[in-house]
Amino acid sequence: MQNRDLSRVLSTTSRHLKKLDSLGVKTVKDFLLYFPRTYNDTSEFTKISELTTDQAHTIKGKLTNLFNMRTKHGKKITRGIFTDETGSIEVVWFNQPHLTRMLPRKAEIILTGKAKYSMGKMSLQSPTHEIIKPYEEQIHTGRIVPVYHETEGITSKWMREKLKPLIDNWLELFPEYMPEEVIQEHDFLPYNEAIRNAHFPENESQLAEARDRLAFDELFLLQLKVLQKKWHWQNIKDGEAKKIAINKEVLKAGVESLPYELTEAQKRTLMEILEDLQKPFPMSRLVQGDVGSGKTVVAALAALNTVMEGHQVAIMAPTEILAKQHYQTFISTLKDFSLNIQFIAGSSTKKQKEEVIRQMKTGTVDIMIGTHSLIQEGIGFKSLGLAIIDEQHRFGVKQREILKSYGSPHLLNMTATPIPRTLAITIYGDQDLSVIDELPKGRQEITTKLVPENKRQDAYRWIEDQVKKGRQTFIICPLIDESDTLEVKSVLQEFAFLADHIFPDLELGLLHGKLKQEDKDKVMEDFKDNKIQILVSTSVIEVGIDFPNANL
Repeated sequence: MQNRDLSRVLSTTSRHLKKLDSLGVKTVKDFLLYFPRTYNDTSEFTKISELTTDQAHTIKGKLTNLFNMRTKHGKKITRGIFTDETGSIEVVWFNQPHLTRMLPRKAEIILTGKAKYSMGKMSLQSPTHEIIKPYEEQIHTGRIVPVYHETEGITSKWMREKLKPLIDNWLELFPEYMPEEVIQEHDFLPYNEAIRNAHFPENESQLAEARDRLAFDELFLLQLKVLQKKWHWQNIKDGEAKKIAINKEVLKAGVESLPYELTEAQKRTLMEILEDLQKPFPMSRLVQGDVGSGKTVVAALAALNTVMEGHQVAIMAPTEILAKQHYQTFISTLKDFSLNIQFIAGSSTKKQKEEVIRQMKTGTVDIMIGTHSLIQEGIGFKSLGLAIIDEQHRFGVKQREILKSYGSPHLLNMTATPIPRTLAITIYGDQDLSVIDELPKGRQEITTKLVPENKRQDAYRWIEDQVKKGRQTFIICPLIDESDTLEVKSVLQEFAFLADHIFPDLELGLLHGKLKQEDKDKVMEDFKDNKIQILVSTSVIEVGIDFPNANL
């Protein structure tokens, strides 16, 4: 019954049903779970004698002398006198002549609106109105009023009028599904009562209780879904999973070849990954850590162990810039082990792609690093043991699933995006979580500061001082071209402004998605070599890009 089509239970037009459909509302359940985006509290009543101007008030009384008139410009005005036990006030509506038929004289009515003082008298202009009817609950004013996301022809007033009878008559179709012990432990409202109070709360306390219950349900169901995914992932047939033993000799050699010591956080994370690789089901782990915390080195050591145990490794990054950075890091980190590490991206030639794909399928390639090109048609691996995805939220679900489908490899996700642990466990509950919460020796802790407009010139001078000390700076803009609708800076506009007016004596570089790949590579190479001191870029630069000399 919850999934009954609205056309069978809602008294409305086909046009309105189509509008609801555009909002994702098709069934009784959809409509009852279409919760308000905000609320207007009009529950406190004011006496007419206590009204103040330019402030919203709710008053209760009776209308008299209601009539329509036209201005000399043809505008229709409806005027009336509204009275309570303390006095009277003129009420004015514009272009609503039907109100003279709808609002009965001397009936008790609630109005909500702002009082204006004009031409020596106070009036209430275009107030919301609702007639008080015996045994009927107010839904438009005189209470905490729900306000919904709207579309053309579907107003919040219309929503309230249609939802109220549905809630009164159909809410029992939403039985309690939460375990009784959970409800008692958290003192939650019953499910259907929470739905009712989310739409039409009688007070702030009811609204808070409804929000608590429904928010818990949303996270509870999300957690169930991700745990179900984890269960399915861990129950892949034993024959499909690749158990990868820990090769202590290789790992010892790999760690000793590094020009620095691993941090305790890196060691802990590496061991968690290696232990997962030995299990009879594929690993699904998320590694989170700031830029420069050493995630890629940990991934490289896990990849080394995988290759030395007879399997291939694939690493996928969302942009070619980030993929190339990984390629260079892997080449440098694993240079002592004679591995065949290849790179493939959209800019690779057809001949290069064909040769790399051939090597992947024959097992000649040990570690394959690339962008979306890794999951294009025709790609395959002889024995993919480990798939590493950087900044996985930048890829669609289907793209990630394609990579996972290459023989059920162990899956390692990496992100530099700061995620609170509790949120990460909730959203990525199908993955085990490792946090590299320690920076290598010599790395400064990252700080974030907001510079107000009146301090902007001071910030520019500080940037110039940093550059003169040999450091480099990123300046990130959200758009390539200037926007007529968004009040945000474009990279082209900002680059021209900074180069001409702020830093005319410094070398600035420009980077955005519309540049040819060879031009992007040239800019990044020049920035890496400190030929460019300030790089003005869009988000194509990516969260995980690591240039140790760029400290701002």
